[in-house]
Amino acid sequence: MKKLIALFAKAYGWLVCGASFLKHPLLLIIRLYWGWQMFVSGHAHLSDVPTMVKRFQDWGVPFPTVNVYISGYTESIAGLASRLITIPLIVNFCVAYLTASRDTLLNIFNKPDDFVSDAAFLFLLASVLVFVFGPGAFSLDGLIGWIYRKKKKAV
Repeated sequence: MKKLIALFAKAYGWLVCGASFLKHPLLLIIRLYWGWQMFVSGHAHLSDVPTMVKRFQDWGVPFPTVNVYISGYTESIAGLASRLITIPLIVNFCVAYLTASRDTLLNIFNKPDDFVSDAAFLFLLASVLVFVFGPGAFSLDGLIGWIYRKKKKAV
């Protein structure tokens, strides 16, 4: 029985180690896919500001003109300081739920499928994942960190 437990523990260790190798490629895929989607969304906000201001007014977003620009530029920025940029993105998508998707948010327990089907959900999820786990090794942040650590060791 001890050998079986030891074999199971070793196999589980291999599983964890193997799955850990997938972290960085997964974070890259998340950042590329949803990053592009956020860029397209932000660009759409900024390419037709009057229409977006009207939508924001209809949704009850306070200071709609200012928020169109904040939302548009925040969604359009990508690259460096990924964890830092996710903070305003998380706020942005929470505001989206509180305003444009208020009914969806209020019925989260009655109609959970509506909550996760909302356009803001995947953007919010991707932002939270990058905030919690960082951008991963395959990123500009990761490259700068690697260069910094390499220079620090050389000194």
